[in-house]
Formats: sequence, C-alpha cells, structure tokens
Amino acid sequence: METATAQRVKWTIDPAHSEIQFKVKHMMISTVTGSFQKFNADIEVVGDDLSTAKVEFWADASSITTNNEQRDSHLKSADFFGATDHPRITFKMKRAESVDKDGSWTIHGDLAMNGKTKEVKLDVEWGGVMKDPYGNTKAGVSVHGKINRKDWGLNWNTALESGGVLVSDEVRIACEVQLVKQG
Repeated sequence: METATAQRVKWTIDPAHSEIQFKVKHMMISTVTGSFQKFNADIEVVGDDLSTAKVEFWADASSITTNNEQRDSHLKSADFFGATDHPRITFKMKRAESVDKDGSWTIHGDLAMNGKTKEVKLDVEWGGVMKDPYGNTKAGVSVHGKINRKDWGLNWNTALESGGVLVSDEVRIACEVQLVKQG
C-alpha cells in the first residue's frame, strides 16, 4: 500500500505589497525608520505545516533607505553594512516553534550581514491566506524582532555632549510581508 506524502509548496515575496524595515533610536530621543528596497525569499513548505518550512531570505544592502541620502551613504559604508564587500543580508531559518493555535510562531535562524553570522529569534504572526482578484494565492505574515547591531560589527557611534550616544545599539526589525504561492 502506498503512503500519501504531503506536497512541497513554494512561495516568494510580493515586493509590491511587502516592507522590510528596521527602527533605531537616534540621539536617545527619537526613532529613525529605515527599509530595504530590494529583497526576496525562497520559501518551501511541506503541506500546511509551517514548522517544516525552509526559508531563505535576502536583502540587497545597497538598497537601504532612511529618506536621507547622506545617512544612507554612511549606512552603506564600511562603518555599518559594508555594502561593497558584503552586498547581501541573509536569513536562513533553522526551526520554528508554534506559539499559539491562531498562527503565531517563533522562528530561529542565521542572520548574516557585514561578513558575520549569528543566530536570531524572530516573532511571526500569520495573517492568513486568500486568493487575489487575479486568481493568485497570497499569504500574509508580520515579522518582528530585536538585535544588537554590534553583534555584526556595526559599531560606529559617537558620544553626545549631553550624555548618551547618537545611535542605539538595539535595532528593531519590523516586516510586513505578502507571499505569493508559486505554481
């Protein structure tokens, strides 16, 4: 007797309906939001079990924008992302843990940037699946987490005269992602 096996389903990111953002405290009193304009992911899921997903995400480090050209050039430099020598920021998922039955997950994986790789933990909220008006199957996820930028050698900073530093070490990741089912 033959055993039925679940089908592998491939998904990619719909860049027109997705945002890959980060938030960092500036001068310890306000928050600057940045984003990456070029990114994608290869996602493969067996059946509907997200805990078995294979996720490989990338962002083009030189596509960073904070709506300030001078700051963006500095972020692309060797003081931060070193985009010339390290053109891609990548995340490769290792495992997922279900947090609740409504579709919240904690995912663990390797985040690589600026030539360094460290394991991180990100929180994922499942938004659901729908067909768009053109018959494409779409899914939505929100991804959030916190990292310490110094763990990846993004060490540049300057002390403020009043105390504190110009740029916080903590970086908050905030992504809204729409996925498109392939095939």
